[in-house]
Amino acid sequence: MENVEIAAVLNEVADALEIQGANQFRVRAYRNAARTIETLTRPVSQMVANGEDLEELPGIGKDLSAYLTELCQTGHLKLLEEIEKSVPASLLQLMRLEGLGPKRAKLLNEKLGVCSIEDLEKAIDNGTLEEVRGFGEKSVEKLRRAIGELRRHTARFRLSEADQFVQPLLDYLRAAPEVKIIEAAGSYRRRRETVGDIDLLAICTRPRTVMQRFTQYPEAARVESAGGTRGTIVLKYGLKVDLRVLPERAYGAALHYFTGSKPHNIAVRKLGVERGLRISEYGVFRVGRGKKGKKGRARRIGGAREQEVFGAVGLPWIPPELREDRGEIEAAFEDELPRLIELGDIRGDLQMHSTWSDGRDSIEELARACLKRGYSYMALTDHSQAATIAGGIGPRELRRQWKEIERVRRKVKAIHLLRGMEVDILRDGSLDLRDEYIEQLDVLVVGVHSNMGMSKARMTDRVIKALAHPAVHILAHPTGRIINRRDAYEIDLEAVLEAAREYGVALELNAQPDRLDLSDVQVRRASELGVKVVIDTDAHSLDHLRFMSYGVDQARRGWLEPQHVLNTMTWVQLQGWLTKKKPAVAKRARPALRPRRKPGRRRRAATPR
Repeated sequence: MENVEIAAVLNEVADALEIQGANQFRVRAYRNAARTIETLTRPVSQMVANGEDLEELPGIGKDLSAYLTELCQTGHLKLLEEIEKSVPASLLQLMRLEGLGPKRAKLLNEKLGVCSIEDLEKAIDNGTLEEVRGFGEKSVEKLRRAIGELRRHTARFRLSEADQFVQPLLDYLRAAPEVKIIEAAGSYRRRRETVGDIDLLAICTRPRTVMQRFTQYPEAARVESAGGTRGTIVLKYGLKVDLRVLPERAYGAALHYFTGSKPHNIAVRKLGVERGLRISEYGVFRVGRGKKGKKGRARRIGGAREQEVFGAVGLPWIPPELREDRGEIEAAFEDELPRLIELGDIRGDLQMHSTWSDGRDSIEELARACLKRGYSYMALTDHSQAATIAGGIGPRELRRQWKEIERVRRKVKAIHLLRGMEVDILRDGSLDLRDEYIEQLDVLVVGVHSNMGMSKARMTDRVIKALAHPAVHILAHPTGRIINRRDAYEIDLEAVLEAAREYGVALELNAQPDRLDLSDVQVRRASELGVKVVIDTDAHSLDHLRFMSYGVDQARRGWLEPQHVLNTMTWVQLQGWLTKKKPAVAKRARPALRPRRKPGRRRRAATPR
């Protein structure tokens, strides 16, 4: 089993226990274990096979270690099977809906006999759901939308999930001596945030032997087809994989064709037609003229390498991330393709969380991990107090945290540790931290974490009001979406981008694989308007720091070059960018620092707190 599958089982156990009304500490233990497994860089199954002690993993005790071993060795968990005897699996599926937690799911089951999404849909349609206390007209409409979102998204896998399945499969096939080359194409190669299925393309010396190995892959749930040069399997988690074995002379043409996108391919083929060429997955052909102007025999002129496909129509090689027919062909003709940002261009991470709020690791551990990645700087941005579910901290804890930051600065001198905070944008657009504390931060990140059902106009005004605060540096996860779970809240992003440009605020591209917020199109629009983008991992553990690569993938799809991204700056450049707001903040904050005058007392000179 892959880590994502194991984590899904642990979350199912937690969901079932919650519906049963189990002890919250027990429920939380399973959820914490699932998060630990999701973010591991090594397969748990490999650790079990090597006989490693799983209890050394964060949040994994003796019982959980035994359950993980059972899952890896058998593919099943008896504990979950026992729980599901009293909690139907279809009822657990209800909890995948945004806004429907275990208590409400249990209530619907008891009051209306709702055991599945289909049952819930019937209750919505016949009006009985509104008869249940706590389910008003707005709640019902929200659940209707949530059902639509779930059905729309379940057919696609997050890119990070696909990585967990594709890379082990590629390693398995590459281990065969008959395999000369094998690559994954499709939307996976273009690094889209979600993928529907996977196309593998290979060059082999003995195709039938390789196809047999492919269909015997241990993680395959079923084989849909198995021919001499093409086969299809479905992995246990539901991901469909096609393998095509190709001749060397056509490999580049096939790689271009199956990488897509379809609109990009059509545009390239059209260029070929204009030049008397036929371009397909089989190669690049010169179409001759026969008698009376009819088409004659086609002569192969290329196709072994992708560069030959592009070169045949007068283009340079175009990076896969750009192949969406969004102007990349025109830019290539004008020699104006962007020098896309790379992971090595990143010099620091400006949003992460420690044990002071909802993070798993200490400030010092985060600092040393960032230093190990070669970063010059990092920002600690634990949540403000309004984010109670995330363990947000108030002013008193904040001062104590600052003392720890100073201690870490003295111990880990090779990295610049910025004193920051992720401050909630409250319902009225004000910030969840007083100016006297804000002015002492090195970096201020703000974001919406509650009241996401506001109208488009109100949400837009709320966010723009927050950006107008002179201390704000970064707007976090600007649309609030969670991939495959929650659509973006209603907001006029164009107006927000224009406000960000006016107030000198950077917009975050949150690299968490379930967010990737902003989208590729939104990222590109930000750069067009001259708004800085900052790629942050929003790390809640050391393992999350590796998510930076997903943010860079998204940035590349959005045509970003290093100069568009805030955290490609050197430390000196970043310091200058951050401190340009200090005078305005101090001016705004000064009145708040004066003591109130009591009636009948002589006025005294104000002293700073």
